[in-house]
Amino acid sequence: MTEDEIIIRKAIVHILDGELGYPVFSEQELELTPDINDFFRTHLYKVMAGDDLKKCYFPEDEPSEVYEMAKAFTEENLVEESKKLTDRLYALMNANVAIPSADLATVTFQIQGVQYLGLLKMNYKDSYVHMTQAEEAGNVNHIIRYQATLPGAGSKLAEAVIINLQDYSVQVVEKKYEVNGAKVNYLSELFLQCKASMSSKSKLAIVTKAVDQVNRKYFEEEPVRKMEAKSIIQQEIAENQGAIRVEAISEKIYGDTPDIKEEFDAKMEKYHMEKAEVRPQSGQTTRKFEKQYLKTDTGIEINIPMEQYQDMNQVEFITNADGTISVLIKNINKIMTR
Repeated sequence: MTEDEIIIRKAIVHILDGELGYPVFSEQELELTPDINDFFRTHLYKVMAGDDLKKCYFPEDEPSEVYEMAKAFTEENLVEESKKLTDRLYALMNANVAIPSADLATVTFQIQGVQYLGLLKMNYKDSYVHMTQAEEAGNVNHIIRYQATLPGAGSKLAEAVIINLQDYSVQVVEKKYEVNGAKVNYLSELFLQCKASMSSKSKLAIVTKAVDQVNRKYFEEEPVRKMEAKSIIQQEIAENQGAIRVEAISEKIYGDTPDIKEEFDAKMEKYHMEKAEVRPQSGQTTRKFEKQYLKTDTGIEINIPMEQYQDMNQVEFITNADGTISVLIKNINKIMTR
């Protein structure tokens, strides 16, 4: 999917200011000017192409008001249908002050002929603007703080719901907020009442954290071994079109040490991920695997692109007889300073 494939059809915005005690509904759809089109298209693309997105499903045996609203939704009744969705969300916000105030944009759009319903919760942020005041002595310029401005097109929304109006599958980007004394994913659990899987970003974080924990436990004095683990993950991503097969990296990293491999596999089993395939969409999520960052006990810092690290003709790590490590950087034609 590219950003240009997103076609905005209709949109309406309602105000969910927690200090008011009630939602402020709009009675008309937004005029979709080129700027507004671009604004929504950019936010929707960032949500759908990001690795914070989680897939959800509505359990057939557990009733969900939003599921019923989605099945009954029609574009012709966007104003009234969006009010119902907004009213339900505001009831949760009004009962739990930790959930931030926002404007809720209800947007219908299509991608390759498939129609979607987007609920974009645009949490307010502080910003500053100038104001000019005319006085007898001349103009006086002030800086004014606004506490209810919307996220710009360059930022990424922290909360959003995307519903496929063809099969009613759901995708969610969300944050935990305190509800009844405990932090919960209120958007999926309480608003949508759906079951959410982990996002690709969360899954990758679990895998890399487990690798780091095992390596710190068994290879703390073997930095080359830890670097090799990072290199193996990067190679797995490159060779499998962006996917990481947990079973494969377990074998590649720890196959020569069965006891350590068993410990890593046990960590993955806790999350039912021992045979999982993690497939990040965003290059930003996997960017940390593109370089090796080294810092010596003498204060030297080295930043090695992974492609160079994996080439013995470019970089070599040599373990000396006294246990120290030498780093040999080869075939340098030019050195630049900055």
